[in-house]
Amino acid sequence: MRFGSFVEFSMPDGGNPAHAYAQAFDHVDMAEDLGLDVICLAEFHFTPNRVISSPITVGAAIAGRTKRITIGTSVLVLPLSNPLRVAEEAATLDHVSDGRFEFGVGRSGFQTAYQGYGIPYSESRDRFREALDVITMAWTNDRFSYSGEYYSYEDVCVIPKPVQSPHPPIRIAATTNDTFPVNGKMGYPLLIGLRTVPLEGVTEQVASYKKAYKEAGHQAPMDVSLRIPVYVAEDREAAMTEPEESFMRQFRRLQRRLEAEGAQAVGSPSEQRTERAAGIASMDWEDVQREKVAVGTPEMVVEQLSKLREALHLTEVVAEFNAGELIPPEHIERSLRLFCEKVIPELR
Repeated sequence: MRFGSFVEFSMPDGGNPAHAYAQAFDHVDMAEDLGLDVICLAEFHFTPNRVISSPITVGAAIAGRTKRITIGTSVLVLPLSNPLRVAEEAATLDHVSDGRFEFGVGRSGFQTAYQGYGIPYSESRDRFREALDVITMAWTNDRFSYSGEYYSYEDVCVIPKPVQSPHPPIRIAATTNDTFPVNGKMGYPLLIGLRTVPLEGVTEQVASYKKAYKEAGHQAPMDVSLRIPVYVAEDREAAMTEPEESFMRQFRRLQRRLEAEGAQAVGSPSEQRTERAAGIASMDWEDVQREKVAVGTPEMVVEQLSKLREALHLTEVVAEFNAGELIPPEHIERSLRLFCEKVIPELR
């Protein structure tokens, strides 16, 4: 298994962006020193308490200060950008990092960024499909042409090509039932989460991905990455109580966001968002601990992640060490250190 840290470059209300970057880079440096496998970078737009709207740029900065750790996007929201420009910039990051780049992509389950960019969210699925086709063609052809509903190019040559051949690993995020078998048929590695869907539901989703993956005849082993809030402490009571306010803040904020977007959407997207918001609203901290997070002593976290690995066929765990943004820096550092030194060795 591989292990990573999901970094959102969060900033408290009234905070200083420079301080947010400094704290995040310190976390990256520590992850590199402790032997973590991958740093995963979010993409946020029009969100006051996140300062990472350009993960490719941030990834290049991380490449310059590290030697070993993989730099992944988790995820680039493809429908918001010109795919040729994404292909160029991502290939450049692959060069700058000497082939340490992983291309994590998705279309986002939220409409805020689409509204800001003036792109109808109803177009997101088809824009995503076209953009991914354009990017892979740009990376694997000297010159190419493409004619789609949203993107069209005539005899273009994208330079540079990536270092990795035929291109960096592509990982696709999935949250809705119908996307799992589609991704399985394509054969791309998968990124999943447990925030909005019960574990039983995600287990069924991954099973549909696995079925489609096998039916498509893919020979490579399946690759499934889970993003999950993690908090580790030596003392059991501290581990169970210290992250509660911060982690629950994340879930309540997600609930409100789903409610707001459910009220704006129409048809099945509205119903799905409303249903998921209601599911989160019904959860207390004990419910969240059971299947949404991995918290406890090192031994407890090893047991929790082992069960999730078995149920979801995991090959990678990407930890959110500061979900909710209220964990003190010294506790984040302690949790990261214990995770790397006492949890990871038991799960390799």
